Amino acid sequence: MDTGKPEPRIRLFGRNAEARRHRQELGISLAFLSPSLIGVLVFFVLPFLVVIYYALVNNPVLHEFVGLANFRALLKNPSFLLASKNTAIFSLISVPSAVILSLLLACMLSGRIPGKSQLRTAMLSPLMVPVASVVLIWQVVFSYHGALNTLLAHFGADPVDWMKSGWNRYVVVLLYLWKNVGYNMILFLAALANIPRDIEEMAMLEGAGSARIFFSIKLRYLSPTIVFVTILALISSMKIFREVYLLTGKYPYDGLYLLQHFMNNTFQSLDYQKLSAAAILLALVMSLVIALLFLADARLGKDVEDE
Repeated sequence: MDTGKPEPRIRLFGRNAEARRHRQELGISLAFLSPSLIGVLVFFVLPFLVVIYYALVNNPVLHEFVGLANFRALLKNPSFLLASKNTAIFSLISVPSAVILSLLLACMLSGRIPGKSQLRTAMLSPLMVPVASVVLIWQVVFSYHGALNTLLAHFGADPVDWMKSGWNRYVVVLLYLWKNVGYNMILFLAALANIPRDIEEMAMLEGAGSARIFFSIKLRYLSPTIVFVTILALISSMKIFREVYLLTGKYPYDGLYLLQHFMNNTFQSLDYQKLSAAAILLALVMSLVIALLFLADARLGKDVEDE
């Protein structure tokens, strides 16, 4: 009769072989990932740690630890407060406008309308235009002797220096929307195509109107895409500095002095402590906003995922 004594030894050998194979697979995976990991470490993690270090010392020469003194000084800086205010106002205007407008365009183009392909191409064409060309168009249209003032003069209106008036922020918002709405619209079109058609048909059979279907069904399924597009729009609003810089230079009119202007000018003056503190505060605020967006998406889209 077989007592089965060799079984523990066989099982132990099997476990050792499996563990050795697992270690080999892990080593191979790390070998393939190592270039990317090294790149992230060298170009992202280490520089961010250096930024934190500079934000906590008095200057790059003495390296004396000063705690949060740089942050307190930054929050009292008039230029930083002005730049933060302008950036917040611009984002609060441009980001919701971009999301809502692109969603409305996507809903319109998802229906049966003539010239749908041509409209999609027209909406995507700004993505192919270089930034310098876009700025040149805006200068031709919105300069003091530009096309818009020429058109308004035919109606008896006085010319306006748009980039130095209270309208300058809205001129840049218009530029931002023209540049970014098309890409966001394509994302919404893809999300609308993935909504189960049978649910919409069932709602229509039960007498639900277009508005009820949109708010009760489509928005629920679109919530992850709305969050994703909002994050993209928020990031894009932080990169509008290129266009504003080409339009107005280093020191624009007060309404267009953004955080990117403040950081660029601070970097050129070699004030690394102020620059590092501003970068950390901006990263914290952006992380908080994105976390709130993900939290809202998790709550709004929970019932959709359960289905």
